[in-house]
Amino acid sequence: MEQTITCLVVDDEPFARDLMENYIARIPFLQPVAFCEDAMEAIDVLQRQNIDLLLSDIQMPNINGLEMIRSLSDPPFIIFTTASREHAIAGFELDAVDYLVKPISFERFLKAVNKARATIQQKNLQTLAAEVAKPRVSTVNHLFVKDNNKFTKILFDDILYIEGMKDYIKIICQDKTVITYMRMKGIEDVLPADQFFRIHKSYIVRLQAIKSLMGNTVEVINGHSIVISKTARQDLKRLLGIAGGNDDDD
Repeated sequence: MEQTITCLVVDDEPFARDLMENYIARIPFLQPVAFCEDAMEAIDVLQRQNIDLLLSDIQMPNINGLEMIRSLSDPPFIIFTTASREHAIAGFELDAVDYLVKPISFERFLKAVNKARATIQQKNLQTLAAEVAKPRVSTVNHLFVKDNNKFTKILFDDILYIEGMKDYIKIICQDKTVITYMRMKGIEDVLPADQFFRIHKSYIVRLQAIKSLMGNTVEVINGHSIVISKTARQDLKRLLGIAGGNDDDD
């Protein structure tokens, strides 16, 4: 399904508004929201509705098109439509997608609108990519693991570190140790990435349980020291907010 682009036209000339209305009606992906005769009317629409594309004249009474755009905190994408070329540089300084000089042919209008559509689609893709890239913070605060003939609930906040032993893992907590049949990759996948970090092929540590870091060892709050690989150390220092440091002290 083709994406619909909402648009708003503002021009003090009735003929120009009628022409834009005719052109927009010929383009399936454009959805007109309003045809305004001055900037104040357009600003009112922009404050009330979501507009993707603004088609604006520049030379208008009271507030011109450039002043209108500068007054907006978050303007939509803009195509200027004007009878003069003199404001072209100022228009592009406002990040206008295009600048059309009247009289505007349908071919030239369509080219500008297609350019705007490509720009809007690119922005939407970038926004989606940014959302996907955001770290997902888990709202679950525990996991269940099989402990002999029962499933034991373990709070993430109770875990100090996890040690891998071939097909088994040892979960060292503040008040107990649980050994269960599971590989390190399996437990790593269910632990929240914002709370736990794999510092070695055989160890995963809870970041808040770290007491100190020295050389190739990490000391946790129960006094145990566990080894950290050299490749993981820089990432761990970054996660702990440790700036700089000499890595030649191993």
